[in-house]
Amino acid sequence: MKSIDIKKVLPFLSWFPFSGVQIRADILAGVTVALVLVPQSMAYAQLAGMPAYYGLYASFLPVIIGAMWGSSQQLSTGPVAIVALLSASALAPLAAPGSESFIALAILLAFLVGAIQIALGLFRLGAIVNLLSHPVIIGFTNAAAIIIALSQLNKLLGVPMERSDNFLVDISGVAAQLGDTHLPTLLMGGSALVLMLLLKRYLPKLPNVLIAVAIATLVSWWIGYERNMVITPDRVVDSSLQNLIQEHIDKRNRLVELEAELGKRRDELMQAKTATREDRAGLEYQLEMAESRRDELARDVKSHFKTLRETRFSVIGEGEQARVYAVGSAPAGTDGGTWRLQKLDKAGMRLSGGGQVVGAVPPGLPSLTLPKLSWQDITNLLSAALVIALVAFMEAVSIAKAMAAKTRTRIDPNQELIGQGLANLASGASQGFPVSGSFSRSAVNINSGAVTGFSSVVVGLLILVTLLFLTGLLYHLPQAVLAAVIMLAVVGLVNFGALGHAWQTHRHDGIAAMATFISTLAFAPHLDKGILVGAVIAIVLFLRRRMRPRGEILAQHPDGGLAGMDTHQLPPMSQNFVPVRFDGELTFVNVTYFEDIILEALSRFPDAKAILLIGSSINEIDVSGEEKLREVAQRLEKIGVKLYVSGLKRQVMEVLERTHIHETMAEDRFFRSKDRAIPTLMEKYG
Repeated sequence: MKSIDIKKVLPFLSWFPFSGVQIRADILAGVTVALVLVPQSMAYAQLAGMPAYYGLYASFLPVIIGAMWGSSQQLSTGPVAIVALLSASALAPLAAPGSESFIALAILLAFLVGAIQIALGLFRLGAIVNLLSHPVIIGFTNAAAIIIALSQLNKLLGVPMERSDNFLVDISGVAAQLGDTHLPTLLMGGSALVLMLLLKRYLPKLPNVLIAVAIATLVSWWIGYERNMVITPDRVVDSSLQNLIQEHIDKRNRLVELEAELGKRRDELMQAKTATREDRAGLEYQLEMAESRRDELARDVKSHFKTLRETRFSVIGEGEQARVYAVGSAPAGTDGGTWRLQKLDKAGMRLSGGGQVVGAVPPGLPSLTLPKLSWQDITNLLSAALVIALVAFMEAVSIAKAMAAKTRTRIDPNQELIGQGLANLASGASQGFPVSGSFSRSAVNINSGAVTGFSSVVVGLLILVTLLFLTGLLYHLPQAVLAAVIMLAVVGLVNFGALGHAWQTHRHDGIAAMATFISTLAFAPHLDKGILVGAVIAIVLFLRRRMRPRGEILAQHPDGGLAGMDTHQLPPMSQNFVPVRFDGELTFVNVTYFEDIILEALSRFPDAKAILLIGSSINEIDVSGEEKLREVAQRLEKIGVKLYVSGLKRQVMEVLERTHIHETMAEDRFFRSKDRAIPTLMEKYG
């Protein structure tokens, strides 16, 4: 019985035994990474559509689990920009960002991503990630980085941004509000961005993100950057505003009634399993009509709220004496400031007259629970989960390989899949969202001297301390500063030079990269569609290359070797003997093209008595290729032309021998190399 390698099951055992130097190095690296991770994780949580503190939840257990069960010693797992954006794009059509439903779906998505990655790792299918070719990732990364940066523009300007199925339309809506820019918000975010850039340029060893966040938070608290007010709708004086608000409340209440009606219709349909076909058809029709009315009303409610969000309010007085006007309609000689509507619910109108901050962060650890599993939710998220699982793993394994080359160690992609999968399961269990390996934090980790994954355990423990004791310090952290953190993090991902390099390397690679780039921008916020389009195009172009490999007639080059007759404009070696090179596998995808090449050579040399197939580049042959080779030889034989083959690799000859090719082509038709074949055949036919 084969013994089990315990280090395969528990990879973190390879960290032991610890030395004093190693522990000190890992602790220092862990502290340094944690200083970067705390503000960065909160920024990425908002990018994922989650409340900021959920980024801390996704930075506690996943960081530790990913390090303990991965194969890389320095890879830092946790929230990352591209995976966060992919998660948001997958969930936005299903629930409102930040809502309870959205959070529940994000937790379920993390579980699905983790389950897919673990399954791929257990079945040792790490190579499946190659379906996302490098040009596709180049195109996607550039487009995603632009989308990420633009998605934070409204937070930097302090204006609302609508969420629709067309990201470019949403951004144009933000651009139309440039005149409404909240200057304190722009100043806060812009100053933080400049400060981080200066620190990164002149004091690179300092934690620039943490310093900028700390200073901005102190300034925010000191100047009263946040100004919020909750006021009841009956305080609104303008009759037009009153009507608009009441109409919105009525429509929203009607939407709630329709949702309840939909639930009732679904229950009736579930209970009517034994009903006649006509009765079930009637119930299904009623359900479809109710869904149609619900969708139409939901669009109307959203449109009404957009109008209210665009309205600027002026509040005169305080407490019971407060009165709300539209800006410009307040009594002369009064100044009620400028307020914007953030939320309208049963508690009243939540108005904001200042900048947006993170707000209250619940102290304590997240509860460890399994997500509520719904088959409908699983089917809605499965395709997105597969894309996120592949993209997240590709990002993680590429970072791990880069660090392995630097440290002269080896990583196991399948073990890394299991590690990343367990990290995502841990993220879901602790109310987090999908995570992956981070390039920036991994670079900080290795540059800070991390020796083993214990540095990530230190990171997780420091996040634990933050959740237990330091959450109160985060209340006044401006949202605009988190937007600046995200923008700074993704600016390095924009690399148009890589797109040009892909085009120069191979036209097909350039097409795949550009198609992915354009489709990702066009389909935003549905980024999974963009990357799927790119992957399909890359695979189609790959198959096209395999269907039409290079093949040409050879002739004698002045340097003494063989070269393409047409490529180098060389005279033919002989009218009776034609050597042909075929540079590709001989399989079902290209057998017709192979036949065309042989027949073209025959048509150009009608007096030929022999054709030599130089097959040194044929690495594989299947049943279609074997049958086509046999068929071509027989057809040529009937018209007095002999087919010879040279340079076939051993694995190809073994297939031909098993299929008794010598019954059709005698053994003397096969040469071990072209160097033996050319002189022999030239002497015989030349």
